Amino acid sequence: MRREIPLYTLEGVRDAETSTHHFTTEDGLGLSLLRFHRAPCRDVVMIVHGLTTSSDMFIQPEHENLVSHLLDAGFTDVWTLDFRMSNRHAYNLQPSDWSMDDCALFDHPAAVAKIREVAGADVNLHVICHCLGAMSFTMALFAGTVTGIRSCIANSVALTPHVPTWSRIKGHVFPFIIERILQQPYVSPRWSEDPRLTVGKGLSKLVSLFHRECDVPACHMLSLMWGTGWPALYRHENLAEITHRRGGDLYGPVGLNYHKHVLKMLGHGHRTVRMKPDDPRYADLPDDYLAGAAAVETPCLFMTGDANRVFTDSNIHCHRALEDVVPGRHQLAIFEGYGHQDVFMGNRVHEDIFPRLVAFLDEQRG
Repeated sequence: MRREIPLYTLEGVRDAETSTHHFTTEDGLGLSLLRFHRAPCRDVVMIVHGLTTSSDMFIQPEHENLVSHLLDAGFTDVWTLDFRMSNRHAYNLQPSDWSMDDCALFDHPAAVAKIREVAGADVNLHVICHCLGAMSFTMALFAGTVTGIRSCIANSVALTPHVPTWSRIKGHVFPFIIERILQQPYVSPRWSEDPRLTVGKGLSKLVSLFHRECDVPACHMLSLMWGTGWPALYRHENLAEITHRRGGDLYGPVGLNYHKHVLKMLGHGHRTVRMKPDDPRYADLPDDYLAGAAAVETPCLFMTGDANRVFTDSNIHCHRALEDVVPGRHQLAIFEGYGHQDVFMGNRVHEDIFPRLVAFLDEQRG
């Protein structure tokens, strides 16, 4: 396959000094941050991807991307985090028992510490986070493993996950089929590209039989992996066709341990709870991440598309729950005609989405 856009390219961000900053978590993982620096800035932004994606979803060259938009809006020091869920690292390819608790306890605090080490301990740090990156970061924020965050924008889901009924059914059945019956350590959107007939390639062909909405097998697999819909992750009309066709590059393979944590939360009143409450490794984390919400002073903007077929109205529920505790502290933005992923990866997001995010960040500047 000849790529139209290079894998892991940085060509989408112009007129900025780009550097990679490696750091290590307390549980022994090497992770990384990309820094896009145009000029000194007191208000620094860290952007966090979701499960199976990476920094690449925020620096796409085929449309005006979030990093470039922020740089042009005066936030001239922007960092993108590639944590353990990133397809830029190999960790999703190996079986593990990791959950969002590991990200909240180890990844996000270490990333924040690295930014402050390089950019300055006294910078005003703002965070924009997405999908399970948003869930795990808000868990870290509300657990107190990260502190001093000036503001936070969380897309699609945060502390009160809700999913479509079919997604919940898949959550109970899918891990058993993939792990026990098919004996696969992960599921991949690129299985259709396997050079020979494999279990994964066979499953991809089977899934495509039920998805006639387009001719991109990776898109079909992504609808199996996440959400409910044809397609599930986004609305086709919001994506440039080149973005749609390179889904196998923008989303990577992943094991199903994180899905299991979400499923547990759904069964505990749609609240973020610890995956292993009796494990002493996670004793510093709360059993229920919403329990101490009143003490968290960081203002959050909870955002979602009104056609979200992955986490539906999760962030509407989250905003409502926090309004009951601290009225007026947090904000809600619902974007008409958008789904889960296309609020960052659509070809008109610089007009439809980003101005609202910049307006919130401007309100929270130091």
